[in-house]
Parts: sequence; structure tokens; C-alpha cells
Amino acid sequence: MKGSKLDFFTLDSFDLTDKTVFLRLDINSPINPITGEITGSTRFLAHFETLRTLSRSRVVILAHQSRPGKEDFTSLRSHALYLQRLLGRKVKFVDSLFGEDVVRAVGELKSGEILMLENTRFYSEEIDIDGDDLETMEKSHIVKGLLPLIDYFVNDAFPAIHRPQTTLVGFHRLIPNIAGRLIEKEIVSLERFMKDDSRPKVAILAGSKINESISVAKNFLDKGISDRVITGGVVGNAFLWAMGIDIGKKNRDFIVRSNKNWEDLINTCKDLVKKYDGNILVPQDCVLNPSKRRVAISQKMPDNELMADIGVDTIVNYIDEIRKAKSIFLNGPMGMYEMSEYAAGTREIMTAISMNPGMKIAGGGHTLNALEKLDLMDKFDHTSTGGGALISYLSGDPMPVLEALKESKKIFSGN
Repeated sequence: MKGSKLDFFTLDSFDLTDKTVFLRLDINSPINPITGEITGSTRFLAHFETLRTLSRSRVVILAHQSRPGKEDFTSLRSHALYLQRLLGRKVKFVDSLFGEDVVRAVGELKSGEILMLENTRFYSEEIDIDGDDLETMEKSHIVKGLLPLIDYFVNDAFPAIHRPQTTLVGFHRLIPNIAGRLIEKEIVSLERFMKDDSRPKVAILAGSKINESISVAKNFLDKGISDRVITGGVVGNAFLWAMGIDIGKKNRDFIVRSNKNWEDLINTCKDLVKKYDGNILVPQDCVLNPSKRRVAISQKMPDNELMADIGVDTIVNYIDEIRKAKSIFLNGPMGMYEMSEYAAGTREIMTAISMNPGMKIAGGGHTLNALEKLDLMDKFDHTSTGGGALISYLSGDPMPVLEALKESKKIFSGN
């Protein structure tokens, strides 16, 4: 076993050649509701480095798709075929998670072969057991049925790192749990950003999910991780509202309708603005939808239009801050970037960030989608696959999977 400076096992910690490795992935992907076809490869491709590292192991994949009650809650049979096409290698599939068929299929695997099991969330034991009740997890049919088949357990499901579910944390006290390449890369990159001493450090928080972004803003400013926060999109609207600026009825209604705890969120924004006066930048002007008019924030905002993009003055001001920054974190577009009439803010800000020579990290589904459209993905030091997981991690929330990986290393080091 090679030494490691990390406090969890990695794929370099063990020789996994000819071993049976159970591999927990997150390939939860968008699915066409009409055809049932998988329409995005991002989550699959993110695990390729791990799969390459395990090319001489017997690999058994555990994964989930959506959750009960959703239209895209479906079998992983199509995921196995999709992965097979991407890899150019045979991926076998068993429509069970445990039982005789699984035991037989795993027993027949040869080194270098891959088997995918059924959607873990088809089974109540995956989602109904309390996350703190490890003893019940360890007595579950899932763990008891699979444990005798496993030599090592590799967890690479970074987008689910904040969920204490049975196939994510239920094995860590019973068998060595190892971080896959994706989790390793994500944690190393995010920790590097958070501990980076280069100043000024800027966090750009935009998009429509204000609950998550406000948590990150508070954590970053309170802990001194970031010197300044630049806001845009609905996040910017929330801070403007908290500052007593009239953002118009339609924009207020959107915030209220989308967030049950909107009053608490606006109050948090008020506290942050008061505490960090001058370190939270908000839009100075915006472009309205549907009229496409540019208006200054100081003007009366119409009640029947949405603030769909940041305006020219805001773009110029934000780009000036971005040029000064030595380290940048980006989460969220500046507006309704999917529509060309309201894409200028997102395009100009992301392009400016890409030209900054400092460390640049981006995360969030819409963020990566916009970067991909602008062909800027390779200009960033790290682009995170996590959505809620990324925000939770940066907000300082507990990370059950990461804690399980750390505890597993303590239990099995030296064995």
C-alpha cells in the first residue's frame, strides 16, 4: 500500500489487479421523456479515469437514476448500454441489486470485465434507512447480500457525496472504502481553492438557486475564503431586494414562489450586506424580459417584467473586478443565457474569467452548460460535476460519504 497525504484511501493505496471491486458511481442523467433515451454523457465521462484505472479488475457498478415518483425514475439497463457505447467495451447488466442472479453474474466475471446492477433506488433499503443508523444499514439485504462478493469498495459518486444512503456509506466499516479518481480530484481541487492564499479571491454567485448561493456567500465571507462576492441572476435580485431596492413584483414573486424560506433568505442577505459593506457587488443595471430594455437599478422597475440579464454598466464593473482577482470561483449564469437576447452578461463574464491567469473553478449544471456552449471548459483549472453536493461542500455542511471514506481509512489502515 502506497502512502498518501489524503485522509482517505485512493486508487493508489492498493493493488486492485484481479480483485472484485464494487464501484459506486453517479450516472444520474437527463432522459428524454418521450423516447426514454439518455441525453447527456457528462456524468458518464466524469468516471472514465476511474474505470481506466480499474481496467484489470472485476468491476461491479452500483448506481442510481432519479428517485421514486419522478418520470425519469427508471431501470439502469439503458445506462449499461450507453456506457458500453461510450467505453467501446462490453458492459453486462443484471436487473437485480442482490440475490442469486447477482451472485452468479459476479462469480462469472473475469478481470477486465464490467457488470452493472439495477437502480439502487428501486430498493427501499437504499433511501428509507436513517443515515445515522449504520447498524441497520449493515444488516440490510443490500449489504449482507453483496458484502461476501466484494474485495474492495470504490466510491466515485461525488454528486451524491452529501447523501447518507446505504450503497454510499453502508459498507465503509466492513470493507476498505476507496475514493475514485473523480472524488479525489474534486476534493483536492476544491480544498486547493479554499486554502489558496492568493488575494484578492472572488466568488461569483449567480443563477436562480438563491438558497444555495446565499449559504456559500455567508460561508466564504465569514471564513475569509473569499474577499469579495459578485452576484448576478436571481441571486443578485435577492441582494438588491435586501438592500431596499424595488426589483418589481414579477421578480419578487419568483423569489417567493421558489423559496418557502424566502423571508429568512432575504434577512440573511441583509445581515451580510450590513456586515460586509462594499464586499458584495450587486448589479447596477439590467436587461428586461420581454421588452429587452436596459434600465438602471435606481430606476423604477416595472412590475410585469423579469430582470433577465445584467446590463452594460454592470458587465464593465464586474470585468474590472475579475481582472484584479488572483483566484475565482464561479457558480451560476448572469441571466437567462439560453435565450440569445439575454446571454451577453453570461458570455462576457465567463469570457473574462477564462482570460484571468489565476486559479479558476466552476460548478453547477447551468454553469457548465454555458461554459460548454462558449467552448470555455478547458480554460478552467477545475469544473465540478456536483450541483447540490458542491454547494453543500463549499457551505461547510456535513459530507457523509467523505466522512465514511475517512473513517474507513482509520479502520483499515495497516490491515
